[in-house]
Amino acid sequence: MFPFNEVMDFKIEMTDEHELFRKSIREFAESKVRPYVQKVEETNEIPQSIIDGARELGLYGVGVPEKYGGQGGDMRTLAILTEELSRVLPSLGTMVTVNHLFLIPLMIFGTEEQKLKYIPPVAKGEKFAAHANTEPGAGSDVAGIQTRAEKNNNGYIINGRKIFITNSERAQYFILSARTSSPEQGKRWKGITTFIAEKGMPGLEIGQKFKVIGLRGEQPNEVIFNNLYVPDENIVGKVGEGFKVIVTTYDYSRIIIAAQALGIAQGVFELAFNYSIERKAFEKPIIGFEGVAFRISDMLIKLETARLLVYWAAYLADMQKPLFLMASSMAKTYATEVAEELSDMAIKIHGGAGVDSATGVERYLRDSVITTIYEGTNDIQKLTIAKTLLKLASRSVDIG
Repeated sequence: MFPFNEVMDFKIEMTDEHELFRKSIREFAESKVRPYVQKVEETNEIPQSIIDGARELGLYGVGVPEKYGGQGGDMRTLAILTEELSRVLPSLGTMVTVNHLFLIPLMIFGTEEQKLKYIPPVAKGEKFAAHANTEPGAGSDVAGIQTRAEKNNNGYIINGRKIFITNSERAQYFILSARTSSPEQGKRWKGITTFIAEKGMPGLEIGQKFKVIGLRGEQPNEVIFNNLYVPDENIVGKVGEGFKVIVTTYDYSRIIIAAQALGIAQGVFELAFNYSIERKAFEKPIIGFEGVAFRISDMLIKLETARLLVYWAAYLADMQKPLFLMASSMAKTYATEVAEELSDMAIKIHGGAGVDSATGVERYLRDSVITTIYEGTNDIQKLTIAKTLLKLASRSVDIG
């Protein structure tokens, strides 16, 4: 059983409420989102009607306690939301749930004053938020950030540049990381502090948009801090302990990305299966040929394995089981790689039609590649898994 203790560690519980919620999101995605998918691909913008529709359904507040203006719900609910939106339009899944990269650290580490001020507007969909951590020389290596925060009276002056920041054009609120002291020898993670900044503060600038290959409609920008002043009351967590704030956020958000990949895998599987029934060659549906039938079967096996991993990680997180940290890395790694693999297989099943953007197949491949990279690359997830195994085995081995 190692590294798990008993068979009950593999338990997954879903409720009737989870299924009712899934059906409501499926209805919204099919009726209000799918008709605009091609338009999003062409314009690189999500229509305001979809953004407003998500707000009316309270989707921005899923997973947020009602006390702070949210809809309530657990990590499983949030995973279902992400999956169902991403099945139709992965960039919408990103737009709705990326707010949690701001909400999660506030809910865990924020003061009550910060929670009451910043969480309700985001949970109600009145404001958008972003998480500004990645830098040109520091992505998965959180401890490598170079943005500086210098103490100044009752606050800090921040200078630096963040890149690939999702939702930054829409965001009114940002959680950002900066060094308030130099790293210690052997303890590079020390000296990082997290802050809340608001759009409109002097010194906060939204820079260029990055033309990434996927997620049309929700592509990232750079965020520049030029003598940005942030008051002490906007510090999230303790000074010098922001590394913990950031990595704890990612422990949970990895499950969201895994769910996004699951939605991509589900969507592209349905396209491939339906095409294999409808498309005929040599006077019979192509699913009648072993080369296609075996691919469809392999796709389903991998899809449902990914689903079990994602729901399992979400359930462990809801139960606050310590090993949910490793489970979330496992789910993120496997589900995103499956999404990429299934997208590639679907293109090949479609043949020439698969590389035609009008059929809507190739966009899933472009989106899936991104899921393998953000929230910590899959190589980083594998290192996290290995380190957890060594810790559980009480073995000290330097693996970076």
